[in-house]
Amino acid sequence: MSSEPYLLPNGRVLRYSFRERLVHWLAGFSYLYLLLTGLAFWSPWLYWIAVILGGATISRELHPWFGLAFVVGVSLMYSMWHRQMKETPSDKAWWASIGHYIRNEDDQIPSADRFNPGQKLLFWGFFWNGIVLLLSGLILWLPQYIPWNLRFLRLAAVFVHPVCALATIALFIIHVYMGTAMERGAFGSVIRGDVSRAWAKKHHDTWYEQLLRNSAERK
Repeated sequence: MSSEPYLLPNGRVLRYSFRERLVHWLAGFSYLYLLLTGLAFWSPWLYWIAVILGGATISRELHPWFGLAFVVGVSLMYSMWHRQMKETPSDKAWWASIGHYIRNEDDQIPSADRFNPGQKLLFWGFFWNGIVLLLSGLILWLPQYIPWNLRFLRLAAVFVHPVCALATIALFIIHVYMGTAMERGAFGSVIRGDVSRAWAKKHHDTWYEQLLRNSAERK
């Protein structure tokens, strides 16, 4: 099956291919485990999370490996979507109308491509924070390989790693809220893969119109 979105014969639109959904959930589930175990390490008040997940020792051992799985997921998403995540001239108009978007005043929001500017910001936020989390996480995971004259890297990692983790938690909360409460139907698209044509036209009109043109050209 093609990885490109296209119009389905049943009056719906393929928004995400199976590969895209698989990669999304690889990153999502690995991140959720990192989030929970990371919070357990961060505060004694949240230690009970590690207990539920099998204990502190197991959580500590698995945390970095799930971190690598998350990096793989983010890297695959980058390879699939980074060209579609570039800023376009219409993005500025979308940001200027962000108040209408928050208030669900859809008729006041400029047309959006396959990914609106908010989704692009989320993508790059996870990507760049993911890189910093990987580098700082490797230092915390394997401190014995850091030369003594570079010990400041260990101290920097202790500070930077939780800061970037908190940044991704904020992005994650926004992502879940936007995908479930703000754009009804968005969550189903990363499970089934398709959306209604009405949904596509309402939330991503520029993208939908391009699909119509591509479909007409194929005919």
